[in-house]
Amino acid sequence: MNYRIGQIVPSSNITMEKEIPAMFASYMQDHPEHAFTFHASRVRMHKVVAEELENMNRDMGRCAVELADARVDVLSTACLVAIMCMGHGYHRTAAQALRDAIGPQGVPSQVMTSAGAIVDELKSFGAKRISLMAPYSDALTRRVVDYIEAEDIEVQDAINFSIEDNLDVGARDPLTLLDDVKRLNVRGVDTVVLSACVQMPSLPALQRAQQALGIPVTSTAACTVRQMLKRLGLEPQLQGAGAYLGDRRGLD
Repeated sequence: MNYRIGQIVPSSNITMEKEIPAMFASYMQDHPEHAFTFHASRVRMHKVVAEELENMNRDMGRCAVELADARVDVLSTACLVAIMCMGHGYHRTAAQALRDAIGPQGVPSQVMTSAGAIVDELKSFGAKRISLMAPYSDALTRRVVDYIEAEDIEVQDAINFSIEDNLDVGARDPLTLLDDVKRLNVRGVDTVVLSACVQMPSLPALQRAQQALGIPVTSTAACTVRQMLKRLGLEPQLQGAGAYLGDRRGLD
C-alpha cells in the first residue's frame, strides 16, 4: 500500500522533512508492504516570535489547498508553538479551518496538527504528569505549558533555551539534549518530552535518553508520526523512537 504524507512546514524548518521520513523509514523496515512519500507546502517564518507565528497561521489555508492538490492521505501542520500560542484548544480550531479551506477540493482522509498530536498522544499513552524541553523564549514556553495543562496534563518541569532564530533551533545538535535532560526534574513523571518543538532535533537522542532515565521519552515529532500511523489505520510501532512508538528498551 502506498501513502502520501503531507505537511505544512514553516519556511525555516529544516527538521520535520528529515525526522518524519526517518521514522517512517524505520517503520518500512518491518513493513515492506507499505511505502510512503512525503510532500510539503511552506509558510513563511524566520523568527519564533508571536507576530510571525500569527502571520503563519493566517497563511496555512493556502498550504492546505496546495497539499490537497497532491491528494495526500494525511495532512498535518508542522509547528507546535504557532498553534499553541493562539490559545487553549486551538489545535481543534486549526484542524477544522484546514478542512474548511480544502473543502471544495475534497478533504484528504485525515487532517491533523502536530500540536494536537502531542496532546492527543500523551493522553492516549496515559501520561498525567510530564516534564519537557523546548527552544522557545520564556513567554512562549509558558504558553506551551499552559496549553498542555489546560488539557489536564500536569507539566512538572520545563527547560527552555530562548533561541529566537528558527534556523538556529534546527541547527542544534540533538545529542546535547542528553546533557540538558540531566537538569530536568523528572521525579515521578510519566513521560519526558525531549523536544516540545518540531524544529528542535531530537530523534537521535530519544532512545538513549529513555534508556538513561528509565522513563518513557517522546517528542512532538514522534507523537506526530504516532498519530499519522494511527490515522492511516496502521500499527504505531517502529524502532528507535521511544516508547510512544513501541520501543520500550530501557523500561522493561
